[in-house]
Amino acid sequence: MKNILVSSLLSLLIINGCKSDIENKQIKEGFVMSNKMLSTSSFAEVSIKQLKNELNFFGKITADNKKLIEVFPVVGGNVTKVYVELGDYVKKGQLLASIRSTEVAGYEKDLEDAKNDVIVKKNNYKVIQELFEGKLNAERDVVEAKSEYEKALSQLNRVQETYQIYNMNKGAIYEVRAPMNGFIIEKKINQDMLLRNDRTDNIFDIAEINEVWAVANINESDINNIKVGVDAEVTTLSYPNKIFTGKLDKIFNIIDPETKAMKAIIKLNNPGFILKPEMSATIKLSYNESKQMIAIPSNAIIFDKSKNYVMVFKDRTNIETRQVEVFRQVGGIAYITNGLKNGEKIMTNNQLLVYDALND
Repeated sequence: MKNILVSSLLSLLIINGCKSDIENKQIKEGFVMSNKMLSTSSFAEVSIKQLKNELNFFGKITADNKKLIEVFPVVGGNVTKVYVELGDYVKKGQLLASIRSTEVAGYEKDLEDAKNDVIVKKNNYKVIQELFEGKLNAERDVVEAKSEYEKALSQLNRVQETYQIYNMNKGAIYEVRAPMNGFIIEKKINQDMLLRNDRTDNIFDIAEINEVWAVANINESDINNIKVGVDAEVTTLSYPNKIFTGKLDKIFNIIDPETKAMKAIIKLNNPGFILKPEMSATIKLSYNESKQMIAIPSNAIIFDKSKNYVMVFKDRTNIETRQVEVFRQVGGIAYITNGLKNGEKIMTNNQLLVYDALND
């Protein structure tokens, strides 16, 4: 009798369990996506794409060498005034610094001598020409006087051009002026500094930074994978959530003996001049590999219980939870080795809500 009672109870539990499973299955199979959810959902078609890879490198932001000018003093002397500071934006021809120089004083004397010589030679030419008209001298004297006057004019023009090129002013002052529009990115001059006549290093660097370079240090092991034209994404410590995009523009085919790395340049547009020279940068280069693979948007993947799933959409009443194996994620694309077929349709928005409804 006891055995019969136990058997009856077990049978009842099995029947109730089966009934519960059938009800849950009916609920899941009976799921229908509402019109509102359908209108706010988005989908993507599974496709085959070229497999991409990406590599990360460290580097820095620099000015474009073609848009950078080093400013050197052409004379030595005492710096009387510096009008700009590091980081200032300057326009072409703007006064940067003034230097009082004995060399300029010498040029001043040359200029005055040249002016006086022109006056003397001009008067002499005029007198000789008048004498010739009065038949008191020979034509040869007129020709010689004219020649001397023209030489004096030529010398004056030469000294004046030197004055203009070197931006010299009266009072033995040499003016350092900006040769182009741009930012002062280096400054090696201060007021009251004494500049030697034989100084060979620059006193200012001026650069346009509407376009800049991101210089990446490429490890030796990665050189074979890097080619001109590959896509690049650059981030900086100052703007960690902002991605600057470009393409690899140039590779320096030499290894730096200090860093044991090869340098590569990515040109970047710099609206608002937010990227500054010498900023640290993280540079991501992505390139195509030789094979193709099933690819889907990365945001379609649901990670649950240490596994990856996607929601395969056939129609509003037929949505399947499918486990997939992810080979690699690059940017917004996930490459799949198993679980999907080319041409299938998957959800890329609201998929988590549907997953919870079908699998809770």
